[in-house]
Amino acid sequence: MDETEWQRMHQAMGGGAGWGGRPGHHPVTPPQPPISPAHHPAAPPQPPVPPGHGWPGSPPAQPPPPAQPGPHPHPHLPQPGPPGHPAHQAQPVHPVHPVPEATGHIPLPPAVAGTGGAVLAVLLIGPAGAGKTTVARHWASTRPVPTAHISLDDVREWVCSGFADPQAGWNEHSEAQYRLARRTCGFAARNYLANGISCILDDAVFPDRPVVGLGGWKRHVGPALLPVVLLPGLEIVLERNAARSGNRRLSDEEVARIHGRMAGWYGSGLPIIDNSHLDVEGTARALDEALARALA
Repeated sequence: MDETEWQRMHQAMGGGAGWGGRPGHHPVTPPQPPISPAHHPAAPPQPPVPPGHGWPGSPPAQPPPPAQPGPHPHPHLPQPGPPGHPAHQAQPVHPVHPVPEATGHIPLPPAVAGTGGAVLAVLLIGPAGAGKTTVARHWASTRPVPTAHISLDDVREWVCSGFADPQAGWNEHSEAQYRLARRTCGFAARNYLANGISCILDDAVFPDRPVVGLGGWKRHVGPALLPVVLLPGLEIVLERNAARSGNRRLSDEEVARIHGRMAGWYGSGLPIIDNSHLDVEGTARALDEALARALA
């Protein structure tokens, strides 16, 4: 077989380049069956290509995109892990309550806002010259709700002929007129309260006569009566009594005796206001704050 016939036979059998030798020099390898994908060996990992040194014909490597600014992770919260990590699961959201402002080891008392629009029945107690009538009238006239002022001395002076003047001495006639005036004031106070109008009464009630004094007022007005004691110093009481006129001005000896008996209220637990250095407006404000604390 010459060279030309050998090449023609080789091409007919599917030979390619490199098969140009003579018979016997290159044994023909029988065709192999195809390898299934399951038994195909994995390609060996390729080394990473440094930036700018890609394979010939590949596009140039692009630099990585700049990092976008975002919220910084909270240092005390768990950070999410890779996908499927338990941190990616829904976590319960707990409400954040504001921390109250610290005020030290001693809690501050609540601020007193006054009596507001409460319907009250008040008994202002004090010696002659304490300023009970003036303060009670000012407090009643400055409240934001209807309030009446009932003065025991005014009701006692309704009696014109046969009035038992206390300057002439305290006797059975003075006691009878006093009891009558107190019952009248109590009836008027209940009538005002039944119509939604607050009231304040003033009287020189003695602590050593609980049945006739404070107990009698509560029987006539009601158990919700709020008593407050107005008790300035003796010098202030004497000075204010000297500025009085008519049958309301008492002797200095009588004023001192009444003031001494009023000192017994200090052990009673009732609110006591020393208005020795307070004007009428300041005393009325202190009275309203004391009543607010009694209501609370």
